[in-house]
Amino acid sequence: MRAIAFALVTIGLTSPAFAADDASSCAEGITMIRDAMANNPPEAAVTKLKKALKNAEREQREGEFDECLDAVADARKALGQ
Repeated sequence: MRAIAFALVTIGLTSPAFAADDASSCAEGITMIRDAMANNPPEAAVTKLKKALKNAEREQREGEFDECLDAVADARKALGQ
């Protein structure tokens, strides 16, 4: 029981740091998607990038940074990265 309590406290104490990292990575990912779209990507990627950008921005507004990072990963996949 002590181990579980310790784990919960440890996770609770470190999660704000992870959230800050995810928030920063989310913002960087959104910038990456915008930059990629400005560089005239192949037409096949444009639709996927628009969808990924829309999803990432929505998740960022909602504070769901892990889901934002999923959208960024989708954009990277569309770009072949």
